Amino acid sequence: MKICIVSDSHDHREHLAAAVTEAKSLGAQAVLHCGDLVAPSTLHAIILLGLPVHLVHGNNTGDLFHLSKLAHQPENRVHYYGQDGTFALAEKRIFIVHYPHYAKAMALTGDYDLVCNGHEHHAVIERIRNVKGTETLRIDPGTVSGVSAPATYVLGDLAKMVFEIRAVPEPDGAGGWRFVTTQR
Repeated sequence: MKICIVSDSHDHREHLAAAVTEAKSLGAQAVLHCGDLVAPSTLHAIILLGLPVHLVHGNNTGDLFHLSKLAHQPENRVHYYGQDGTFALAEKRIFIVHYPHYAKAMALTGDYDLVCNGHEHHAVIERIRNVKGTETLRIDPGTVSGVSAPATYVLGDLAKMVFEIRAVPEPDGAGGWRFVTTQR
C-alpha cells in the first residue's frame, strides 16, 4: 500500500491538492496529514479524490469544531484524531503527531513501524534505534504549502517501507501543473 504524507498546508489548498493528486496518480491509497491544516475547508481540495485522510491538528489549530464536524461526515473518509493518532494501514502500526520531539519519543518506544510529524517545515526521513533493539522510521514530510521552505511531501510504500521526499508540483501558468525533480 502506497501513502502520501503531508504536513503544514496552512490553508494552501492548491499545493495540498497538487501533492495528493500526484501521489494518487503514483498509486497512493491514503493520505496522512501531520497537522497545521488550519481551516477545515482546505480539505475540500482533496476530499473529492476519494482517499482516506488521517489527520491531526498541530499548533495552528484553526476551527476544531468544524474540523470535527467534517470528519464525522462518512462520505468524506476523513479520520481526525485530535493532537495525535494511532492506527494501522497495511498491517503497519502508525503514529502521527505534529511535534517532532513527541514523534521522536514515540519512535523510541518501538511500538510503531512508522512515526510521522510536521512542524519543522523541513523534510526528514530517519531511522531511530528504539528501546526494543530495532529501528522505527520517523518521517517529517516538510511543508506542503512551501511556507518558509520548499514545498514537499513524502510518497511511501508501506509493504516495502520505502519512502521518498518529493517536490510539490508547481502551476505551469497554463492551468496545469509542472512536475519538478524529487529527492531520495
